[in-house]
Amino acid sequence: DSAGQDINLNSPNKGLLSDSMTDVPVDTAVAAQTPAVEGLTEAEEEELRAELAKVEEEIVTLRQVLAAKERHCAELKRKLGLSALEGLKQNLSRSWHDVQVSNAYVKTSEKLGEWNEKVTQSDLYKKTQETLSQAGQKTSAALSTVGSAISRKLGDMRNSATFKS
Repeated sequence: DSAGQDINLNSPNKGLLSDSMTDVPVDTAVAAQTPAVEGLTEAEEEELRAELAKVEEEIVTLRQVLAAKERHCAELKRKLGLSALEGLKQNLSRSWHDVQVSNAYVKTSEKLGEWNEKVTQSDLYKKTQETLSQAGQKTSAALSTVGSAISRKLGDMRNSATFKS
């Protein structure tokens, strides 16, 4: 039985699998009842079934090896002090980089850049920007005047005879 064997060739007993690792077996009774594809001889059909069983066994073995490697990787990360949060951070960083170099992102960025160029060069944008700039300057001047008037009034109140007494 290959399921209980040490499958991690790098170190003894690291590849032992728990019994929770299962695979869906081929139901040979159902397979035997399934009619063969027309044109196959009995020998060819038997050869194909043997190859199928071998491939399925290899798949199970590969899954077991992968599980053992993942456990070993997790153990190494634990020993190195690499946390799940660090791994998540690396995955997010890698994913964001992948997004940024994707065709969709690059094309969208280029298109938005073109639209930005067109909008900022339009007469309507320039007029709006100028109007808002003038409104901001006038508002700033008005607030400054109000602030000065309030300061002057507070100063007058402080200097008044009523306040001093």
